[in-house]
Amino acid sequence: MSHAQNNPLLGDFNTPHNVAPFDKIKTEHYLPALEEGIKQGEQDVAVIKNNTSAPTFENTIVALDHVGRLLSRNAGIFFNLLSSETNDDLQKIAQEFSPMFTKFQNDISLDPVLFERVKAVYAQKDKLDLTLEQQMLLQNSYDGFVRRGANLSEADKEKFRAISTELSKLSLDFGENVLKETNAYEKLITDESLLAGLPESALEAAAGKAKAKDKEGWLFDISMPSYLAVLKYADNRDLRKEIYMAYGSKSFKGDEFDNSENVKRIVELRLEMAKLLGYDNYADYVLEQRMAMNPAGVYGLLDDLYEASYKVAMQEKQEVQEYAETLGFDGEIMPWDWSYYSEKLKVEKFDLNDEMLKPYFELSNVVDGVFGLATDLYGITFKENKDIPVYNDEVTAYEVFDADGKFLSVFYTDFHPRPGKRGGAWMNDFKGQWKDNGVDSRPHVTIVMNFTRPTETKPALLTFDEVQTFMHEFGHALHGMLANSTYSSLSGTNVYRDFVELPSQIMENWATEKEFLDRFAKHYQTGETIPAELVQKIVDSQNYLAGYLSIRQLSFGYLDMTWHTLEKPFTGNVKDFEEKAWKKMQIFKPVDGVCMSTQFGHLFAGGYAAGYYGYKWAEVLDADAFSVFKEKGLFNKEVAASFRTNILEKGGTEHPMELYKRFRGQEPTVDALLERSGLQ
Repeated sequence: MSHAQNNPLLGDFNTPHNVAPFDKIKTEHYLPALEEGIKQGEQDVAVIKNNTSAPTFENTIVALDHVGRLLSRNAGIFFNLLSSETNDDLQKIAQEFSPMFTKFQNDISLDPVLFERVKAVYAQKDKLDLTLEQQMLLQNSYDGFVRRGANLSEADKEKFRAISTELSKLSLDFGENVLKETNAYEKLITDESLLAGLPESALEAAAGKAKAKDKEGWLFDISMPSYLAVLKYADNRDLRKEIYMAYGSKSFKGDEFDNSENVKRIVELRLEMAKLLGYDNYADYVLEQRMAMNPAGVYGLLDDLYEASYKVAMQEKQEVQEYAETLGFDGEIMPWDWSYYSEKLKVEKFDLNDEMLKPYFELSNVVDGVFGLATDLYGITFKENKDIPVYNDEVTAYEVFDADGKFLSVFYTDFHPRPGKRGGAWMNDFKGQWKDNGVDSRPHVTIVMNFTRPTETKPALLTFDEVQTFMHEFGHALHGMLANSTYSSLSGTNVYRDFVELPSQIMENWATEKEFLDRFAKHYQTGETIPAELVQKIVDSQNYLAGYLSIRQLSFGYLDMTWHTLEKPFTGNVKDFEEKAWKKMQIFKPVDGVCMSTQFGHLFAGGYAAGYYGYKWAEVLDADAFSVFKEKGLFNKEVAASFRTNILEKGGTEHPMELYKRFRGQEPTVDALLERSGLQ
């Protein structure tokens, strides 16, 4: 392979733990490496197909799990950077590679010879004496072929190919449009009187942004830290409204970045695919492989929580409205007023705001605290390794070791917003975990955030929400880092989508526990530990707006389900459809010119279609699971060991309800969640 010499993605990496050699990879290396990965993957497939021996679990099912290792290695690197360090060149490569990748996947799942071999093994599954994990791999392999069109006629297989290729392109377009819209907006303010109410930290950040662009004044954009600061604190209502509208109208302006047609087409193609495979709608197709099992299961959960939340939410709105009026507000509270007045009321009720807490959440201390929690619970330790190459100077790479000193994982952290990074926060892996020929190949895991940056005078001081976000993504990371499966497709976070949020959401529970906060929440200037009364205020305020926040999440779940339970192609107006879908959820009057669907990346550029309810589902699980720690001790080693063994290590090797019951001793109930939220 002569071209391997000058393409670092085609040879051995020769790096610590074989991590990606980011210091050597150039943009022009990606496409040839991805194409070579497909070529080698096709050769792997040919070996399975041309095998003259009778199909067995090893020569067919396991061999398929191993197909395309080079491709998945390089695609893992490429697609991660497409989210966290993108540019126009990478986006062009994605547009070119995406259809090739989809074709490669379809060539496998629509290949009649391969499917015959899989079917032959599947037919004798009861006689094969397989482990639980092997049974799951066999079931998933068979289902995967069927769910990707293996039983279709030749004509319908061609339709399936066309649909899946177009869908992969549309979701890329959707995500690019939202990122471009986010990056395109900025507001320069030169008159400081317009910025009354904003805390010093927000002003300093905005001044830093202006300076970085050689401008005088304060520069605001719609990245999360900037957007939230204006909505929460700016006294100037016009400014709040302008920033709210800029954020809420992303990809909904009728211009080149408008996603309305993309939404319609994605929904139409998903429905077409579902019908082709014999389902009434896309949600039926998706939910077949979820804990909720079908739309009725999802609506049952959403409706139960709606009943418990809506009245409370309306009372909360009334309270904020009345409070705003005592401050001279005249009129009806609108979405751009909500954060502002509810924040002021929160300060009055609980004497608590972000600015009081931030000095105690200096980023490096929070990192120590969160890592320390993992050490306490699971015995694992983190050691920075500067020899591990990173893709941006702001990224830190760690080696993670188990209690016995055994190497577990490489772990990357990437905390602050950049123009090349999409919004939000996420965990992913550059490489998953698997076992091969007796060797346990360990994972390379990353978490990516958009947290408040350090300024010229202060280190990065996090809001309490950011601390919880960090703990959430770190929970996903533990699921990846502690993975202990044989087969890569069942490892780590490769679990049902409505189970994947349990390891992340359970971690957030520790954030309000004094015993945990005392360990690391120290004032960045004085070193003083966070005072007990401040922690109590956090706890007391935890359920502030619980009804509103519940309804907000539920509204996204209902919107998602309404799009994906359509049984006829959608021809209407996206905004009208959205208003109707979540009408009973709405706390505020609808606002013209804003739209959630056109920027809802989870649904239209990510993997949460017909699955957004999973966050609420996992809240039920995490509240129920955390109640065991509450009962037996926050740092109880036995409970933690059981959670690690039964949930974090197991990945998707068994049905999640079986794993959950093995940890908990019973199925979960909503009681712990309603109690924790103060909704019952």
